[in-house]
Amino acid sequence: MTLKTIPIKSLVAGALLLALTPLSAIAETWQERADWHEIFRANEASGTLLVVDKRDGAATAMVHDGERARQRFVPASTFKIPHTLFALDAGVVEDEFQVFAWDGVERDFPQWNADHDLRSGMRLSVVWLYQHFARELGEERERDYLEAIDYGNADIGDRLEHFWLEEDMLEISAEEQIEFLERLYRNELPFDEADQRLVKDLMIVGAGNDWILRGKTGWTGQLGWWVGWVERPSGPVFFALNMETPNRMADLPKRQGIVAEALRTIEALPAED
Repeated sequence: MTLKTIPIKSLVAGALLLALTPLSAIAETWQERADWHEIFRANEASGTLLVVDKRDGAATAMVHDGERARQRFVPASTFKIPHTLFALDAGVVEDEFQVFAWDGVERDFPQWNADHDLRSGMRLSVVWLYQHFARELGEERERDYLEAIDYGNADIGDRLEHFWLEEDMLEISAEEQIEFLERLYRNELPFDEADQRLVKDLMIVGAGNDWILRGKTGWTGQLGWWVGWVERPSGPVFFALNMETPNRMADLPKRQGIVAEALRTIEALPAED
């Protein structure tokens, strides 16, 4: 059953049940990692990193700054993950091959000034494409989808084309990001399984002989995100980082760098060559 075949409102109660078990229930306490504090310090970065390791049938939660990991922030372009599911479910986009014509408006990022499909839109984080999706979906459907998947505070405010980009509207915590990603990993969101598998394919950013890295960045100008998971034969390792970016674009590479270094400490990613 998917949102295409059932009224969205009827799914809200079931979706909320899926979210009733918080990450804090994985263990009595999250493990604060002093070595990850040193990684943040070495990168002159202020933020949080939550990792949930589910390899070998275990469930271990490790964190740098657990208090911040439970604090909600605007999701920025990490929202492209659920937003793509919304657009596919509603028929706003048919598949990964459908091309959307550039509107001719010159934007600050040259790579956005071209036609795009879902794959390039996700990889290059093309904001105008997802603003088009938001207009096509409309306020009511956006709210219904957010409530159905219990995403953050599910608040779109009054700016349909900006609610995931600006403060005081949609917000989500690192903890909630991982709860959402786990449901996507298991194909347990209320969408067609084929759509969930497509979105996961769009998220692939790296791979090796025995691992696949799926993730999505986000940036508001002041706050950066990097969320996703590493798939191993023994199971997945989920991660969610958010951090301040006082140096703006100069700070952006730190997101993936910090997470990669932390994941290598638990052998979730291979050592650097």
